[in-house]
Amino acid sequence: MSLHADVAGRGVTGVGEPVTVALVRHGETPMTPTGAYSGSGVPGPPLSEAGRVEAQRAATILGRLGSDLFDDVPPPTTLITSPMVRTRETADVIAAHFGLSALVDDRAKECNFGEWEGLKEDEIDERWPGELDAWHTTGTTVPPGGESIAQVGERTHALLLDLVAEHAGSTVVVVAHAVSIRSVIGQCLLAPPGGWWRLRLQSGSVSVIQVYPDGMAKVLVAGLLD
Repeated sequence: MSLHADVAGRGVTGVGEPVTVALVRHGETPMTPTGAYSGSGVPGPPLSEAGRVEAQRAATILGRLGSDLFDDVPPPTTLITSPMVRTRETADVIAAHFGLSALVDDRAKECNFGEWEGLKEDEIDERWPGELDAWHTTGTTVPPGGESIAQVGERTHALLLDLVAEHAGSTVVVVAHAVSIRSVIGQCLLAPPGGWWRLRLQSGSVSVIQVYPDGMAKVLVAGLLD
């Protein structure tokens, strides 16, 4: 199955019961305010105190699903997290809120930034002139020792396929990262990988999508903070 656009005569809904996926970007870490690139090449960093507050806020937002926030979707019953420390700590807060156990899935992890790990944009530009812009805008440029945006999209697409197959008719929370969440939303909008960087997602934000068994996808909200 691949995600597809609506065509004449199909209407605006897909076929079958959709899976609703609530995508949570992890809470703030000590690196978040610095703008340094924090990928999946290393397990850390952990959440900061502000990040724990953001995780709790995200859990509160998720608790509104099926009531005053999209009352036509079911409340969350499954929780999946990236294996990184910051996402697992965010997922722990959400798990406690709902009484769920978090399942770790590598496909939700952040982009591997390779040799760019821990560096700020100006530091990357100084050492690899033009490559950071190309990484964003082509979607296929690979950082030294890392991943392209399109490669992140390949693994998140595989995750989406499994969620549709296994959780149709229910709501799944996926705690992930800026690049991996952008890749999911970008695919739902049928945008090319080189355009996914245009979506800004703050730490602790919640985005909600629906994917139908026939490949129809919808974005209900992106980057919700309250």
